[in-house]
Amino acid sequence: MRTTIDSAGRVVIPRDLRMRLGLSGGDPVEILERDGHLEIGIVSSAMRLEGSEHGPVAVPEEDLPPLTEEIVRSTIERSRR
Repeated sequence: MRTTIDSAGRVVIPRDLRMRLGLSGGDPVEILERDGHLEIGIVSSAMRLEGSEHGPVAVPEEDLPPLTEEIVRSTIERSRR
């Protein structure tokens, strides 16, 4: 997909891509320069491992929104493409 950089240096990620990737306004992204190309990546949530009676459990460093049925459904659909 093609987009433009505005005069303030901002890049608009097209809506179709944002929807497929589950991105919304305010989500952090990481921009890297590699071999003369820009790469925009989704920033994953920082996690730590804590022990439990059933073994290690990944616990997010910050509060995350609740996992909804809609999020699960859209994640499954994206993985099938």
